Amino acid sequence: MKKLLIIGGIVLVVVLFLYSFFAGSYNNMVAKDEAVKSAWAQVQNVYQRRMDLIPNLVNTVKGYANFEQETLTKIVEARAKATSVNISPQNLSPEEIKKFQGAQDGLSQALGRLLSVVENYPDLKANQNFLELQSQLEGTENRITVERQKYNVVVQDYNGYVRAFPRNILRGMYGFDPKGYFEATAGAEKAPEVKF
Repeated sequence: MKKLLIIGGIVLVVVLFLYSFFAGSYNNMVAKDEAVKSAWAQVQNVYQRRMDLIPNLVNTVKGYANFEQETLTKIVEARAKATSVNISPQNLSPEEIKKFQGAQDGLSQALGRLLSVVENYPDLKANQNFLELQSQLEGTENRITVERQKYNVVVQDYNGYVRAFPRNILRGMYGFDPKGYFEATAGAEKAPEVKF
């Protein structure tokens, strides 16, 4: 009888340990996954702010009749492309993040061209609406950078957790795939050439 109690006690301890391990791992994966989704929502929030500012910027610039129409057209097209790429928080795979980032980078390049062309229009540069929109856009770009960095930190924590042994075995059972990072734009490692 004593032997049966000891064996029963050992089995109970093992079962409790396994339950604790599986439940704890699952709950931690859920919490980290939710943190990634929250960080992603904040990234989308600041990108949406930029999207909302662009029509106002384009309309302000349109008021200057001799402004390059091609530049404005490229911005509108890049904005349309960027808004067409939406990623579900459940599918933040490296491929999807890369696709999203590519569309956003295209818009960033178009905005950069607009702001460089503006230098040729002193009246536009002095327009108070344009200056305010330009300032808001610069602030938004800074927010985008900050939120992307925060997202990458949360994804690093999540990916490290779900890839560590033995949770890497459990993640497949639970459906917790590694998430994608935002990466530097191609060519960003080279400093721009400045000529005077």
